[in-house]
Amino acid sequence: MAKKKTTAAELDDVSKSIIEQLQQDGRRSFASIGKAVGLSEAAVRQRVHRLLDLGVMQIVAVTNPLELGFPRQAMIGIKVEGPLEPVAEVLESFGEVDYVVITAGTFDVLVEVVCEDDEHLLEIISQRIRAIDGVVGTETFMYLSLRKQTYAWGVR
Repeated sequence: MAKKKTTAAELDDVSKSIIEQLQQDGRRSFASIGKAVGLSEAAVRQRVHRLLDLGVMQIVAVTNPLELGFPRQAMIGIKVEGPLEPVAEVLESFGEVDYVVITAGTFDVLVEVVCEDDEHLLEIISQRIRAIDGVVGTETFMYLSLRKQTYAWGVR
């Protein structure tokens, strides 16, 4: 059975508060969150697991690729001829790709890649992305300095 899509309107204020607590500190304990939102530790645990299962949120460790031996990051704009979804699905399968979005504008799809070096980036663009059926062009934007990366935009 497919996962049910959840909208912001389906989240009550307590669930939103739990999400905000985790956006501030993803390692915050269920007991600490419970005190802040007025629930028991068990009730918070149950809600967090439900939010995770529904795909409303993820709890992950955000790393600095430079510190992990991946000095080259880039955003790649891709122009596609024909259906966009099959191209996006192939890109999703690449281990180096950490972000895929279908867009409107100059590019049809944007992907962010994290690479070991320039040769690795070249291989991804030249041999893998441009080889996907429907891809007619790419433009690469290499990151020189990551100035801000945040995931704490709150809830509505």
